[in-house]
Amino acid sequence: QVQLVESGGGLVQVGGSLRLSCAASGRTFSTYAMGWFRQAPGKEREFVASIRWSVGSTVYADSVKGRFTISRDNAKNTVVLQMSSLKPEDTAVYYCAWTMRSGRYDYWGQGTQVTVSE
Repeated sequence: QVQLVESGGGLVQVGGSLRLSCAASGRTFSTYAMGWFRQAPGKEREFVASIRWSVGSTVYADSVKGRFTISRDNAKNTVVLQMSSLKPEDTAVYYCAWTMRSGRYDYWGQGTQVTVSE
């Protein structure tokens, strides 16, 4: 079992920045990757970014490239999503996810709301 606890969401104006954190606990020795997803009202959940735990390689959705940065702290089992130049279309509930293999995420956080206002 792995538990994920997110923090850092909130309300920000267009062009502003927010930092999301996700702390993992439990069976974290088998971490393959962690990622962030988001779901806006009336839309399906979509991939935002991911990071391979051992090598630190990252993948981003086209919609956030150049604006969001994902990073990890291996010692603290924490993944961070630094978001800048935020747009109204970034408004969503953001979920942290964990996997021990490629291709599917096994555990999810409870979600944190990010709202970008005009």
